[in-house]
Amino acid sequence: MRFLLDTVALYRAATAPHTLSADVSAVLTDNAHELFVSTVSAWEMAIKTSIGKLALPCQVEEFFAQAARDLLAETLPLDLRFIAKVATLPHHHGDPFDRMIIAQALVQGYTVISSDEQFASYGVRVLW
Repeated sequence: MRFLLDTVALYRAATAPHTLSADVSAVLTDNAHELFVSTVSAWEMAIKTSIGKLALPCQVEEFFAQAARDLLAETLPLDLRFIAKVATLPHHHGDPFDRMIIAQALVQGYTVISSDEQFASYGVRVLW
């Protein structure tokens, strides 16, 4: 299967993996699965660090790149297909970063690793 980590899941996988569920931990350590992290998560982390809502042990670009490497995850860039999909999503969720991750998952057919219960209201598969 193919999984896309949302920002919180990526951060927790990198900083506190023991807080993840057994199901998520199993997926993250099983090389049979393909893992993806979105550049949107790096953007969200950059904004949150700049306003003091998130403390990272290093610069955002280094943290994001190292987390992706450690997870053996591929980085999913932002492209126009995903932006177009956001325009068609209902407004169940107000967070623009989460809406973009939902759009990416829907377009690519990924299951999202997220603790956010609102993701499922978009018809995206969610694991937590």
